[in-house]
Amino acid sequence: MNMKRIMKSKLTSIAGVSFLEIMIALGITSFVTAAVFRLYITQHHHYVSQDQITDVQQNARASIDQLARTIRMAGFDVPTGLDPLQAYNTNSDTIVLCYRDNNCGSATLVNMANGVAPIVCAGAVDCFTAGEWVYIYHPDSGGAEWFQISSIDPATNTIFHVSDVLSKGYPMDAMVISMQEVKFFVDTTSTPGFPSLMVQNKGQAPIVFADNIIDLQFRYKMKNGMTLDVPPLVDNVREVLITLTGRSMTSNPDDVNPYKFRTFNTAVSLRNLTS
Repeated sequence: MNMKRIMKSKLTSIAGVSFLEIMIALGITSFVTAAVFRLYITQHHHYVSQDQITDVQQNARASIDQLARTIRMAGFDVPTGLDPLQAYNTNSDTIVLCYRDNNCGSATLVNMANGVAPIVCAGAVDCFTAGEWVYIYHPDSGGAEWFQISSIDPATNTIFHVSDVLSKGYPMDAMVISMQEVKFFVDTTSTPGFPSLMVQNKGQAPIVFADNIIDLQFRYKMKNGMTLDVPPLVDNVREVLITLTGRSMTSNPDDVNPYKFRTFNTAVSLRNLTS
C-alpha cells in the first residue's frame, strides 16, 4: 500500500505544459523557419541574378569580339569598284562587309563567248564549289558582277553558272574571285520577344549569329577625324565604332527588372583601308 501511495503521489506531482508555453514555442519556431526561408530566397535571388549577368556578359562579349574580327577584314584585296563596306543608319544599324576569301584564290578567263556560256579558265578551278557566289571582273573594261556557280569541271578548268545570271560575256584575262559579302543586323520580328543578331552571306538566307542581342549601333571615324553615322565615302573610313547591347536569355519574374542588360563598346581599325 505504501508503494502505491508513493507512485500516485509522484504521478500527480508531475506538471504539464501550458498552452501559453506551446504558443511561445510555436512562435519561436515560426520565426526561425521564416528567417531561414527568407535567407534562402534572398540567396536564390542573388544566384539567379548573377547567373543572368554572367550569361549576358559572355554572350554579348563573344558577339562583339567576333563581329570586330569580321569587320577588321573589310576591304581585304577587294577589286576596284567593289565597296569594302556599306553602312545603313537604321534602328538597329546594319553593316555589309566585303573582303576576299583566304580559302580560295582566283581564276583567269581564257574564253567566255556570251553571258550564258560556261567560263573557261587558264588555271585550276577546284578551289571553287557549287552553290558559291563569286565575283567576276575585268580590270581594264570596268565590267564586274556577282554570280552563283552551279558546277565546276576541274578536268577542263570550266566554271558553269545558272543561265542568264551574267549580263554579258567577259573577255580574256577577266578574273573570277572568291569573295565574301557579309551582312550583320538585329532581327526583332522573326521570333517576337527574342531578338537575335543575324548574319547573312551573299545569296543566302540570314541565320542567327547570336541570340538575345537587342541593339547594334555603328559609327564611323573618318580619315579627317570626324565621326559620322553614315560615311559619305567608305574609302575614307578608318575606324568602326561598335556599340552592342545584350540581354539575358532567361528572366527572373521575382525581380523588378526581369531581364539583365549589358552594353559593350569597341573600336575596330580598318587596316585594309589605311592609306
